[in-house]
Amino acid sequence: MSAGSVIDVIAGALLIMGAGFAFVAAIGVVRFPNLLTRMHAATKPQTFGLLLILAGLALRIESISDLTLVAVVAMFQLLTAPVSAHMVGRASFRAGQVNREELTVDEAD
Repeated sequence: MSAGSVIDVIAGALLIMGAGFAFVAAIGVVRFPNLLTRMHAATKPQTFGLLLILAGLALRIESISDLTLVAVVAMFQLLTAPVSAHMVGRASFRAGQVNREELTVDEAD
């Protein structure tokens, strides 16, 4: 097996694993019962799935400018997903959308 075909297999595996994580995140958003668990499903596995997909893509890219763009996309995803989830969580607490009796720890106040 040549080095190119090994890289192709690794890139394909990363793409499939990333798509699997994104699919699991989508199922979690639909199936989980409340806002906080849905936010968890929408941020953590989805972000990891996207990073796996970008890693698989980076293995196949030959242009340094395209590779830089992939790195920028990964950086922005890592910066924006936690911030947006935090802001949605805070807004839901303030709007009374979260049942505080279901929480193990409530540090919002």
